[in-house]
Amino acid sequence: MSRQPVVGYPATNVPAEAGTSTSEGSAQAVESDEDDPAPALTASVGSRPDPATDTGTARPGLDVTAVLPYAGSHASTRTRHLRAWMLTAPVDVAALLSPLAVTQQHWRGTLAMTVLTVAIFTAGGLYQARRHVSILDELPSLCGRLLAAAAVVAIIAALRHDSAVYLVGFIRGVALAAVLVIAGRLMTREIATLARRCRWVEHNAIIIGSGPTAVELARLLRRYPRYGLRFVGHVDSPSPATSSPVPMIGTLDQLEQLVRLAECDVLIIADPECPELVLMEILRQPVVATCDLWAVPRLWGSRSHGDHIGAIPIVKVGDTTLSGPHWALKRASDVIFAGSAVLVLSPILLLCATLAFLDGGRGVFFRQERIGRHGKPFDIIKFRTMRPANEHESQTNWSIANDRRVSPIGRFLRRTSLDELPQLWNILKGDMSVVGPRPERPYFVEKFSAEYPSYAMRHRVPVGLTGLAQVSGLRGDTPISDRARFDNYYIENWSLWLDAKVLLRTVAEVFRGGGR
Repeated sequence: MSRQPVVGYPATNVPAEAGTSTSEGSAQAVESDEDDPAPALTASVGSRPDPATDTGTARPGLDVTAVLPYAGSHASTRTRHLRAWMLTAPVDVAALLSPLAVTQQHWRGTLAMTVLTVAIFTAGGLYQARRHVSILDELPSLCGRLLAAAAVVAIIAALRHDSAVYLVGFIRGVALAAVLVIAGRLMTREIATLARRCRWVEHNAIIIGSGPTAVELARLLRRYPRYGLRFVGHVDSPSPATSSPVPMIGTLDQLEQLVRLAECDVLIIADPECPELVLMEILRQPVVATCDLWAVPRLWGSRSHGDHIGAIPIVKVGDTTLSGPHWALKRASDVIFAGSAVLVLSPILLLCATLAFLDGGRGVFFRQERIGRHGKPFDIIKFRTMRPANEHESQTNWSIANDRRVSPIGRFLRRTSLDELPQLWNILKGDMSVVGPRPERPYFVEKFSAEYPSYAMRHRVPVGLTGLAQVSGLRGDTPISDRARFDNYYIENWSLWLDAKVLLRTVAEVFRGGGR
């Protein structure tokens, strides 16, 4: 089957790489199935130049003409921005509002039921994409969350309306909505499966790895379009000792460019030949971080919440950049919290300012340059608790416990963390967040980033008034590597509930006097 030329690129038959194994594993990797209109991806040719940026020199290891023809079919190119929730969520909302078509007597309860159910579905991952689509896999979770939402709204309705007739009528509406939600899910799943089988909707996928599991995944994706993924090619670390058993479109160092060229939406991690730390650094590159990330569990018995590709279990790796809707939700909660805290704590703020004035005279606020999100500097605001000898000392000396220059009043403000309260203004300005990695001075950011590879990754999100590392006892003279690990864990596992837990533990630390 001949290749379809890409605009600006001639149709090219790329020969197999010299020395490529013709073993059964390799044959599976380049197998061409009858139900796959695209041919198998062949090996890259190290001497082929990039037509788009050709300057007369060869660019080894990356064959653009081997990648671009696999950008997808005409239909999938137009539908690659579609996501599962765009079909499922509107149908769920329509089903939950269906009782209003029968009677408007319970309209408040019906609206509350709709909002609560959608929120619970979202929190439970019922609007996330799945590779193995089956209503039977979702049914237990679907029914459990429907019952939970119905129970909450029914209890509130019973307390507000002392009428058995009203409550029975409302429950009948809830039962109707629940049946229609399940029926709607069945319909949307059938539509999604049909669209995938016909290749109307599919997303380009690169497999990171070249081992047996990666080879089998490639074969399954090419043979079965029902998973909604179009296999683009393998990417792995170059191994000088042994030649790769499968043809690859490039190395991990070229992943960001390959994602852009192939318009890749999905990355699947399967037995890559590189350390996990190196892999994570590559996956955090801006272009790569926009892709959906899936991984094959390495340990037997690892649960994947029922999702798989051809019985190979896979897990969805959460967003590690805290962007999009998550970022909007976090920012909104920051503004609400900081604004409310300024109003409620204004008497305490005034008292702290008075104590700082009595202790050290004018200049109750202390400003210092710190590094925020994406390495952007800003001035942090605190109540003054000590006076450094000069500006150089202020920027380069590490603050330690029991510093003799700290007055008794300053020590009290520090131990109770009350000196941090002016940072509520930094939060309202957008320089900081309520919860996040604590900001540090430029001198120490540069120093720690050079010593600890994961330290700089803390700046993926805004710095915080308090943080998971601080409430876990990592403040003052504690290992920087431990702080960085806790901060990155917070970023990669963020939720509003995690923020709430950190705030509750912060309040406990304040009353316990566990500050510096």
